[in-house]
Amino acid sequence: MMRLDKFLAHAGLGTRKEVKQLIRSKRIKVNGQLVRNDDLKIDETNDVVLLDDEAVSYEKYIYMMLNKPAGVISATFDEKQATVMDCFDQYIPMDAFPVGRLDIDTEGLLLITNDGALAHELLAPKKHVDKIYYVKVAKAITQAAIEALEAGIQINEEECCEPAAVRQISDDEMELTIHEGKFHQIKRMMHAVGNEVVYLKRLQMGSLKLDESLACGEYRPLSEAEIHALKNREADL
Repeated sequence: MMRLDKFLAHAGLGTRKEVKQLIRSKRIKVNGQLVRNDDLKIDETNDVVLLDDEAVSYEKYIYMMLNKPAGVISATFDEKQATVMDCFDQYIPMDAFPVGRLDIDTEGLLLITNDGALAHELLAPKKHVDKIYYVKVAKAITQAAIEALEAGIQINEEECCEPAAVRQISDDEMELTIHEGKFHQIKRMMHAVGNEVVYLKRLQMGSLKLDESLACGEYRPLSEAEIHALKNREADL
């Protein structure tokens, strides 16, 4: 059972405040009956909910693409800093979370979902899911640095990164493809080859590409095709 206002918000009809107004405006019916109580408990799998006599569908899982801005942390809650969840002005289920982490000053693609099984498939080290980043560095990229990154580089006494794929864009810009997710990995990789990251943006994770029409801080639901591609990655290999 679920509260009606939560059901409507989860269905993407607005914030809790906005869907309460829909109910009070006598635009919502449950099983053919007008309702006025936003705290009404409904069976989300069997009850028929209508908005202006049009059926409202309920989805168990949500999949949102966020173009993460700099200045927010990849967490669901923090007492001191804004999180990626603060970017959303519509209802997001309490059990939703960012899939993986981007540093506070890193921008770009971040998937927000409550589908734990998919998150595991994308993050598990053994799955080798590629992540593509745009990297701008402080000084010109040397051929020796590219070769070191592509060979797999030692980033401290105990850690070695697996080989990366490098596509050089200009003297100080590249696209870097990795499939690990070590702490501050790309910044540490660049430091290990005598350079420093000045701007970092994630462009792609597995089959999911950042929608270039999304400004920093904007988001949209994934399309059915995008969800299918993520869930069927192994079948397509």
